[in-house]
Amino acid sequence: MSSILPDTAPDFDQPIAVLKHCHGRIRKQLATLEKLLDHLPQHGADEQARQAAGAVLRYFEKAAHLHHEDEEQDLIPMLYATAQGEDAATLQALAPTILQDHKDMDALWQDLHEQLTAIADGSSTALSDSAVRRFVTRYTAHMEREEGTMAPMAMRLFSAEQMARLGQAMQLRRGIAAPAAPLAPALGQAVADLRKDYGQARLDEADVSDDPIAQFTAWFEQALKAEVNEPNAMSLSTVAFDGRPSSRIVLVKQFDPRGFTWYTNYESKKGADLRDNSYAALLFFWSELERQVRIEGRVERTAPEESDRYFRSRPLKSRLSAIASQQSAPIASRAQLEQHYDVVAQGAGEDPARPDNWGGYRLIPDRIEFWQGRRSRFHDRIVYVRQEDGSWMRQRLQP
Repeated sequence: MSSILPDTAPDFDQPIAVLKHCHGRIRKQLATLEKLLDHLPQHGADEQARQAAGAVLRYFEKAAHLHHEDEEQDLIPMLYATAQGEDAATLQALAPTILQDHKDMDALWQDLHEQLTAIADGSSTALSDSAVRRFVTRYTAHMEREEGTMAPMAMRLFSAEQMARLGQAMQLRRGIAAPAAPLAPALGQAVADLRKDYGQARLDEADVSDDPIAQFTAWFEQALKAEVNEPNAMSLSTVAFDGRPSSRIVLVKQFDPRGFTWYTNYESKKGADLRDNSYAALLFFWSELERQVRIEGRVERTAPEESDRYFRSRPLKSRLSAIASQQSAPIASRAQLEQHYDVVAQGAGEDPARPDNWGGYRLIPDRIEFWQGRRSRFHDRIVYVRQEDGSWMRQRLQP
């Protein structure tokens, strides 16, 4: 009913070939299912039927799920992060269908699971013809969709580095050890030699929006889909009255045509800097996408009502921490800091008010630069500069 000889699979340095090889194995299991429909009425749950049912069960209970996870957690997010123009539009239309297929096929599989389990242990010969036909038809159409569009797109767009990353993720998912890393050179040499050749995507004037906030929104959404680590983390650089710069990581809490908003203690170091010099710079770096966005402009405080709304939306313990901490001021010990917190927690109640020294800042941008890593340090840079009438001028910069 099915071959007992194992298929020779491609290596994980060819991850798309591995995924297509999985499709071949799925087709064999689907064919076995269809043969079982003819075999059972004539021979019952004999040894051959039990073995076939067991093989189908083992495959769809484990290997098929790993295959779906390869696509959901790695392949599709990487395509979202890389595709541009028509490819991005095609992916936007196709990916939701692929993901819905996975859910629907899981539901169809549940109908077959119990029947195949009973056949495998010899306690039943019942196998629903309609359930098998629906499962086979849905899976076959699903694989054809992937092979006709998604696999060729990945082969065309992914760099060698992306292929290696995809293959490593697939190996780890299966508990297969990745090749051992070479021994590190001496530290001094290692630092000097650290370099990465970028090549996931490009940034072209024809593909970007006329509005930098719309362009930032598109990139931010792609960072979310690619599951970038803390996509909302940004470096905030301020300059004190004596001209000394200072940088730290903060989290953007809102961005819109008005600007980029974060919240903090107004008496912190950054608050003091902004009182002396209201201009600042933000930097988002999304290494997984080989992208960065540089933003410069003037900073103003958000309206008290806006700060109140955000403060009330925070978890209670975060609100208590904001009240208890005099951010950036020295303190003798961690124990003293925790004592401050305990005193505040005992008297604050369930809905403490926002302290006057805590609230939002909004950077109103006048310059936004989008940077896309490219091979051999020949990066793409497109900058938007706000004009006196409020419009934006866009131009390419040399890397």
